[in-house]
Amino acid sequence: MSCIEHFNLDREPFSNAPDARFFFNSDQHSQALVRLMYAVDSNKGLAVLVGGVGTGKTTLARRMLDSLPDDKYESSLLVMVHSGITPEWILTRIAMQLGVENPAEDRLTILRQLYERLLQIEESGRRAVVLIDEAQMLQTRELMEEFRGLLNLEIPGKKLLNIVFFGLTEVEDCLRLDEPLAQRVALKYNLRSLSVETTESYIKHRLQVAGAKRMLFSSDAIPAIHGYAGGVPRLINTICDNCLFEAYLQKMKLATLKIVHSVAGDLGLLHKPLSGAAPERPQDELDDIESILDRLEQKM
Repeated sequence: MSCIEHFNLDREPFSNAPDARFFFNSDQHSQALVRLMYAVDSNKGLAVLVGGVGTGKTTLARRMLDSLPDDKYESSLLVMVHSGITPEWILTRIAMQLGVENPAEDRLTILRQLYERLLQIEESGRRAVVLIDEAQMLQTRELMEEFRGLLNLEIPGKKLLNIVFFGLTEVEDCLRLDEPLAQRVALKYNLRSLSVETTESYIKHRLQVAGAKRMLFSSDAIPAIHGYAGGVPRLINTICDNCLFEAYLQKMKLATLKIVHSVAGDLGLLHKPLSGAAPERPQDELDDIESILDRLEQKM
């Protein structure tokens, strides 16, 4: 019998793989989406969503992409996978994803092709939207200048392209590389860590989507999970996933506080601040959430 079968689930509830079925519409994620949609609906040009590691930026970016109907928008999502990206690569990829066929090799020709394509989109009654995930990877002034140039593609009284950056707090440093671009940010929203109450709702939501008919964590386990995870959704998933597996190995029907402490120790999280009685075992090698997540992802 597998762990999923042991708890009578339909699927894994706490996988960190992107899955739209598990999207948790917390108050702040809902507010963020409303504001970002307003920015593109109103042709604001540039909007920015900032959040810490694991707070749900990528999930929200995909959610926004799914919320942009094809009859009203020509939209695309680009993920910046490393900091070595060039302005030419950015320009070519945006042109291709917005429907430019056979982009030219030189920059000026691509810009002309893109401008003509944006005019076609505008004439069809739609808006062009480009979502940039992991925007903190845009670490050169040349890249920021390229985006400023793209925002200059407009007709009298109307912008032809809307851009939304999703990134870590470092994205603000990237924007400051080109002050005129930083001044064009029409809307910015910051994602925060989840509260204890929202963490409980988040866990219940994922369990319900996975087919759970009951709560699989004891009531005193929730504050401990929140404390060890610092309210970060990705880390909450990792802890909960390990807790359910440990409960399965022990043939238990509920993940208890004792199991949470044990899992936190295995994951190197016992130094984390915790409201409640948790053993205190500082670990100098892990001093923030980002380093914890990096370490966990290396194990996976």
